[in-house]
Amino acid sequence: MAPRKKTDPANKVVAENRRARFNFDIQDTVEAGLVLHGTEVKSLRNGEANIAESYVSEEGGEIWLINSHIPEYLEANRFNHEPRRRRKLLLHKREMAKFAQAADREGMTLVPLKLYFNDRGRAKLAVAIAKGKKTVDKRETVKKRDWDRQKARILKEHG
Repeated sequence: MAPRKKTDPANKVVAENRRARFNFDIQDTVEAGLVLHGTEVKSLRNGEANIAESYVSEEGGEIWLINSHIPEYLEANRFNHEPRRRRKLLLHKREMAKFAQAADREGMTLVPLKLYFNDRGRAKLAVAIAKGKKTVDKRETVKKRDWDRQKARILKEHG
């Protein structure tokens, strides 16, 4: 069997929460499966999803992805799914306990980072245990990013 290429649709990132790394200090990440309907998978394979406004919550011993938007699959007719429904995340019991414990700690939250298809073609969600950044920390991040860009330009010109 030939190794998969990066352009292979099985290794495709569908949605990414780019603001998460700016707004939060990432402590730990884990890969979680999702419970999806057939039309949701087809819509994801079209590359349509948004997890920027979504969050992860622990309720009743289960972990849920809330407020993520997967648009309706147009060819599905009346058997379509609800675009903003709650989706259950599939994790091992130890990972669930770890997440629930982290969410109970002060200042810690569960943040979805990216939604993608793995090597086997399964939809996965990268979830992070994170701590919210203060405004000062965000300013430091912007300063560091600007300095790195400026440094790269200088090295490119004089290098």
